[in-house]
Amino acid sequence: MALTRLPCILVLLSTHCYFIVLAVLLKTANDAPWVNEFESIELSCLIESISTNNPRIEWKKIKHGEPSYVYYEKKITGDLEKRAKIREPATLLIFNATRSDSASYRCEVTAPNDQKSFDEILINLVVRVKPVVPKCTVPKSVPVGKAGELRCTEEEGFPRSHYQWFRNKEEIPYEPKTSLKFFNSSYVLNAETGILKFSAARKDDSGEYFCRAKNDAGQSECAPQKMEVYDVNIAGIVLGVLVVVVVLLCITVGICCAYKRGYFASQKQTGNNYKAPAKGDGVDYVRTEDEGDFRHKSSFVI
Repeated sequence: MALTRLPCILVLLSTHCYFIVLAVLLKTANDAPWVNEFESIELSCLIESISTNNPRIEWKKIKHGEPSYVYYEKKITGDLEKRAKIREPATLLIFNATRSDSASYRCEVTAPNDQKSFDEILINLVVRVKPVVPKCTVPKSVPVGKAGELRCTEEEGFPRSHYQWFRNKEEIPYEPKTSLKFFNSSYVLNAETGILKFSAARKDDSGEYFCRAKNDAGQSECAPQKMEVYDVNIAGIVLGVLVVVVVLLCITVGICCAYKRGYFASQKQTGNNYKAPAKGDGVDYVRTEDEGDFRHKSSFVI
């Protein structure tokens, strides 16, 4: 019984091996590699089994759902034409990787003489980009007890940058209660937005501030900027208000006096103004020395 089973097992094993040999199978050492910008990266496409000589090998880049050729008819093409090559039999090497190289890459192998004549592998490449110098906004002065907001932004880094703030070269903790130096500070620090907000600034919050943008590819910092937290001079404000009130009062009194003295009154007519009576046709009147005595200068014409 055992002897009859042995040939059957050998037949099954040989048949299984036969199908394996006649099937093209691919594998990769890493299906999600990453690389820093301007460095080199290897996208491995390993042929585990094949029986066809000179199989057709193609690489395609898929970005935003649109495929494009990278390796076609044994030539590198597209935007990788001068920055890539094939390492036999099918591994793709990319030199001087840029942020535009972040995409999915598909290795396709066609073997016409194999029973399973086609196989493919999808590799997702991420090119990490170091942050550029962030743009920092720091208020020059903030009154004691008032709110103050510091901002830090950087949009070139990939993956997205996280932010750290420093005061006088000392890192500001995300939670003020974790540090004795910042225990009494009333601020909120958001590492994702880069906003450092004081709800009620204190004199101890004065200093030189700078921000650091950081991701897996590296970090960059902006130049330090000084922020002063100053006391509000209540006595000076009150004195200033009093001076303004006194000046306005003096102006008002001066205007009243000018009105009383007639500087702003309209010019009045003085003396008796005599208006000569209207002349009749053909009659002229001459005033004599005695008031009200008139005589004819010419005769009436009837």
